[in-house]
Amino acid sequence: MDDSNALRAAIAAVGGPALAAGICGLTARGIYKWLARGVLPRTEYTGETHYAELLAAASNGAFTAEWLREHARPKGDPSTEAA
Repeated sequence: MDDSNALRAAIAAVGGPALAAGICGLTARGIYKWLARGVLPRTEYTGETHYAELLAAASNGAFTAEWLREHARPKGDPSTEAA
C-alpha cells in the first residue's frame, strides 16, 4: 500500500470516518480533515495525542500504530521527522 492511501486504508479498516471519530474522541469532520490532508495531525508526532494507537487497537490487527505513523506522516515538517 502506498503512503498516499495509508490513512484512508487505516480509517476504512476500523469501519470508516464515523467509527474512527468515536474511537479517537473526535468528530467525523475532524477525521475528514485528516483524510483531506492525507496525514495524521502534527500532535501525533509531538506526543500530544495517540490516535495511531487507538486506531491500531481497533483494527483487529490490520495495521500497527508504528506503521500508521510512518506512512501517514506529514512530509517536510521537521517536527514529524524520525529522530
